[in-house]
Amino acid sequence: MNKLSPTKVATVDEVKSRVEGTTTAVVTEYRGLTVAQISALRRQLRALDADYKVFKNTLVRRAIAGTPVEPMSEFLVGPTAIAFVDGDVSAVAKALRDFAKESPKLIVKGGVLDGKSLTSKDLSALADLPSRDVLLAQLAGLIASPLRTMAGLLKAVPQNLAYGLSALIDSKGGIAAPVAIEVEPAAETPAGVEEAAAAASDDAAAAVAEVAVEEAAPLVVADVETPEAPFEDAASEPAE
Repeated sequence: MNKLSPTKVATVDEVKSRVEGTTTAVVTEYRGLTVAQISALRRQLRALDADYKVFKNTLVRRAIAGTPVEPMSEFLVGPTAIAFVDGDVSAVAKALRDFAKESPKLIVKGGVLDGKSLTSKDLSALADLPSRDVLLAQLAGLIASPLRTMAGLLKAVPQNLAYGLSALIDSKGGIAAPVAIEVEPAAETPAGVEEAAAAASDDAAAAVAEVAVEEAAPLVVADVETPEAPFEDAASEPAE
């Protein structure tokens, strides 16, 4: 085996590093495209997380031998440019297909996805798929739809219950009117009773006061001492 020049060795190492970073790649033939067209396509694919570059087939075969992307060796015929994909392969396939429609000289040969070979028809089918973001949005919608339905059902339960109770009450004749309870007014006091009660109260108070005075009188008298009568003794003695 001929010894590779430093430039070729660098190319092999570059392809190996790209293979280690991704197991998805698309092989194209760029025969007839101008440098400007290739540069424009490279910019489009770079925006989709794909690195598009021209390589020699012999160096690529050497670099991918024994790697997960080795199945793409069958497409390494003619002037070859490879797109190593880190992003959404379906978006890259769509971009390549659309570019080929405007520039028919670009030919999408095939590729490899996670170690499995992809034909040009496979890539065309991938190009027809929605992008990863759209698929995720659709999946999120499918998941959210039953949740929204359940939330609506849970919200409708108390409403339906209220409607059912209202219909049941109406079918029974509605809610009965509240019964008014009449309270009889207190009987009027006969004429003269209030005056008699007041007089009796005054008499009772007077009687209590009289009893209190009678009980207190002996106590007052007992406390007062009777003074001696000196004048009577003086009158009984004869005058000198």
